[in-house]
Amino acid sequence: MVIAVIQIILAVAIIALILLQERSSGMSGLLGGGGDGYYQTRRGMERFVFYSTIVLSVVFVILAVYQLYAQAH
Repeated sequence: MVIAVIQIILAVAIIALILLQERSSGMSGLLGGGGDGYYQTRRGMERFVFYSTIVLSVVFVILAVYQLYAQAH
């Protein structure tokens, strides 16, 4: 039960971090348009958000696999 609650919290945090990574503004950016086709390096807070998303996603997957393993045994 505790793992499920932690997974819910992680899922909400991952969703929030992914939404913070949106680079283009306006409705076209939300629908997939507005691709300017240029590369931009991540700096400061943007880098922190990017790597936090990766770390939380890995932790989420590890907890999901652990929960499956725990239910099987």
